[in-house]
Amino acid sequence: IWTTIEECLNPPVIFEKDRGWFTTEPFSEPEVFDFPEGIGPVECVNVEHEEVLLIPRWVDAKRVTFKYGLGNEFIDVLRTLHKLGLDSTTPVMVKGQSVSPRDVVAACLPDPATLGDKMSGKTCAGLWVRGTGKDGQPRSTYYYHVVDNEWSMSEYGDQAVVWQTAINPIIALELLHEGTWTGVGVLGPEAFPAQPFLDKLVEYGSPWGMREQD
Repeated sequence: IWTTIEECLNPPVIFEKDRGWFTTEPFSEPEVFDFPEGIGPVECVNVEHEEVLLIPRWVDAKRVTFKYGLGNEFIDVLRTLHKLGLDSTTPVMVKGQSVSPRDVVAACLPDPATLGDKMSGKTCAGLWVRGTGKDGQPRSTYYYHVVDNEWSMSEYGDQAVVWQTAINPIIALELLHEGTWTGVGVLGPEAFPAQPFLDKLVEYGSPWGMREQD
């Protein structure tokens, strides 16, 4: 929850080719997106995340954003924490003890990794690409990865969000170890070929999907 507060309340970064990187207000540009595999429509808002900084370095994109489907209730909670200063990491003195307000909030809430048996449903991470296809016609495609909490709990004992987050560096390390991914210096995931990574997802029993958008 500590990092969730951080990335949701930081000014989101947006990239535009003719403008470069710039920031906007938290929770800006709300839009409803219809997610696949029965998840359905969810309102998504801009959130600060590293993909916006990395993708334009290796992909010729006109505009890049990153959005979360947070829900109005959670957004209201985050805004209240911010108004009260409880998102701050600057220590304050409480009865002679120096404590960080955000540390207190995190300590009062359950560890999300322990909530798997109380959760149900699916989580989806995806990339929506809009542009021109190889045939010269407009194309809008959504690449996605869905994890069902029931599956991840039964197969790995981890809730869906934790598992989906953890599998990415695991696969990346395997590809580096095998020599499938190679390079020099500091490189983001976008600098490497995607297909070997996608194939590994299938090997782990959690395949990716692709949907053409209207």
